[in-house]
Amino acid sequence: MRYFYFDLLILLCLLFISNSHELEQDQNQALLELRMFLEFPSSLQIMENYNVDFCYLPSSSNLSIKCEDNSIIELKIFGDKSLKPSSSFNGFAIPNQTLSMNFSIDSFFITLTKFKTLKVLTLVSLGIWGKLPNKIEESFTLLQVLDLSSNFLFGSIPPKISTMVNLQSLTLDENHFNTTLPNWFDSLFNLTFLSLKKNHFKGSFPFSLCKIKKLEVISLSQNELSGELPSFNSLNGLHVLDLRENRFEFDLPRLPKSVVTVLFSNNSFSGEIPKKFGELNHLQHLDLSSNHLEGTPPSTLFSLSNLSYLNLANNVLSGEFSEKLHCGGKLGYVDISSNKLSGLLPSCLANSSDGRVVRYSRNCLSVEAKNQQRGSYCKDFGSRWKKFKILKVVALMAIIFGFVLVVLVFGVFVCKKFHLMKKSRKEVLVKIVQDKSAAGVSSEVLANARFISQAVKLGTQTSPTCRQFSIQELKEATKNFSLLTCIGDGSIGKLHKGKLGSGSYVVIRSFVLSKKCSIQNLKAKLDLLSKLEHPNLVSLLGHCIDGGVQDDSSTQKLYLVYEFVPNGDYHTRLSENSAEKALKWSDRLAILIGVAKAVHFLHTGVIPGCFSNGLKTKNVLLDEHCIPKLSDYGMSIIKEDIEKFETKSEKKSKSCQRTKMDNDVYNFGFILLESLVGPITCDKGETYFLNEKASFGSEDGRRKIVDPIVLTTCCQESLSIAISITTKCISQESSSRPSFEDVLWNLQYAAQVQATADADQKSD
Repeated sequence: MRYFYFDLLILLCLLFISNSHELEQDQNQALLELRMFLEFPSSLQIMENYNVDFCYLPSSSNLSIKCEDNSIIELKIFGDKSLKPSSSFNGFAIPNQTLSMNFSIDSFFITLTKFKTLKVLTLVSLGIWGKLPNKIEESFTLLQVLDLSSNFLFGSIPPKISTMVNLQSLTLDENHFNTTLPNWFDSLFNLTFLSLKKNHFKGSFPFSLCKIKKLEVISLSQNELSGELPSFNSLNGLHVLDLRENRFEFDLPRLPKSVVTVLFSNNSFSGEIPKKFGELNHLQHLDLSSNHLEGTPPSTLFSLSNLSYLNLANNVLSGEFSEKLHCGGKLGYVDISSNKLSGLLPSCLANSSDGRVVRYSRNCLSVEAKNQQRGSYCKDFGSRWKKFKILKVVALMAIIFGFVLVVLVFGVFVCKKFHLMKKSRKEVLVKIVQDKSAAGVSSEVLANARFISQAVKLGTQTSPTCRQFSIQELKEATKNFSLLTCIGDGSIGKLHKGKLGSGSYVVIRSFVLSKKCSIQNLKAKLDLLSKLEHPNLVSLLGHCIDGGVQDDSSTQKLYLVYEFVPNGDYHTRLSENSAEKALKWSDRLAILIGVAKAVHFLHTGVIPGCFSNGLKTKNVLLDEHCIPKLSDYGMSIIKEDIEKFETKSEKKSKSCQRTKMDNDVYNFGFILLESLVGPITCDKGETYFLNEKASFGSEDGRRKIVDPIVLTTCCQESLSIAISITTKCISQESSSRPSFEDVLWNLQYAAQVQATADADQKSD
């Protein structure tokens, strides 16, 4: 009997050991899959003949695996594909430099998500190419260190990375990211190390970085960032700030006293070096070379107790050093060459007996060295510099005086002509909106800069004309317009979802063109529509006209290529009843405000204004952050060029909105109504409102018709404001309807009231 229990104990132990290694075996298999995806790099060759648990693989310079409780918590793989292409990377595989065309970055990261306990993930110089998947964070909730340096990643940094709240170190150096830097970094409140150097990031510095209190290192060097830098005073733990080789301009920023290394070389900073820099007692390394800094460097900068490296070369620094200037004990290298400094060189910079290296050539200093600028040049420069400053002040005063004079004259002129101008502009707009000519909007109007707003005029200077796609590109993107890619008949035209060669998804809308269509006028109108850029408008990326270029062609089709908005339409979301997907009242207000801003821009951001924009909840699309984007706008501009402008559903809607379908305020009122009561079919919208209008006046009536989700998530004051503006928008008398500016103001006020009520409720 004793032997029986002993055998039973051994059996249980074996079963326990087997179960404890089950997860480990899955991860072993996932590692083998990664090796296959990475096309069997030499750094993973050790796996071939290693039959035991990979947790026990010996670490090397190319591979490191660490485990805890039979799960991998650290995975580091270093490859040898660090060679970068000589020309700009176009997003596709490059022989011998990237992984092959068969590589799928989505499948690769799906395999990686099997390591759910990962805390450290390092994948360097492996030839990985493509856009980082947006779902990268879903299984990496514990990840603390992410390093994907020296690969061929491009596009943008996925927004979902902002949810990896345990992330402490993010390194994406030497890739090909080429969009603006995101401004959600403050969500990573545990981040201490950020390095994105040697990419192609554009735009401004992300101010959200200045909200991460734990940040110690910021390295954004060798990108294409520009604009003004914020103050870094709030980052009390910042040690390294590396912004070399960008296009930053204006004055140098404020720095925290904790900073140790500051690298600002090869930018376009101007102004003087702040005296506060002379109080950075922890500073060891300061490089301000190759900028446009002027004035005399602060004497206190040279005497900082910990400063060892100071480079101020290639600026326009001028003036004389103070006789009291002395150098700190650790200062070992100073470069003030290629400036306009004059006078005597301080003794601590002239004396090299203490081993200090000082470079001061190509200045105007009074030293015996032959490598200074000529005396006449320095004298001329000094006088020229003083004259330039005087001229600059005089010019500025003249500009101010002239501006004031012009404003006064213009003010008098405006007061006299305001009424006449307002009347004239109204007549022009009405005439253009109601124009029934074959061109819709005449080519003369489109070509005349007086009729285009300042915003659009600026757009024409910086943006190319509307991109022309080839029909072959669109066929490849949609698998020859397969039924599988068809996502429905939109309110105007058939819709297909496609994937371009760059990897980005688009929506392609197709029309049959009218026989009377003028291709030249149509292209001018499309060019105008493509320049209407607003965060709440679906961007028109380009077009394709297929079937020839003759105006009398009977087989021409127009394809409009729009950005793809992934999260469905507002009408569908209003139908959701589940607690997770249902939109609260504050969410609905945010969406309504976004749509109202878009329509207000269409009415006022371009002259002539863009009206008749087919406003309905199905045309309000939501992106992954639930930000609304209006589609189907601007169709009235090209309406006469399209033979089959209306779908069946559009014809039905004519019967219920025949006299008001061109009124955007009126149609927006029904978007407001659906936000209050839930989805309504278009042909019943007006009838429903007239029947239930009285119910909005009492609290009992509201409980009967208002969506229960709205009732349970709103405050009564906010709801009353929304109901009031809704009623005004759907007024039968057009003269009683508010302007879109009034609509927007009321919605923002309702949102503010709701936010205050929500905050009070939380505090209670």
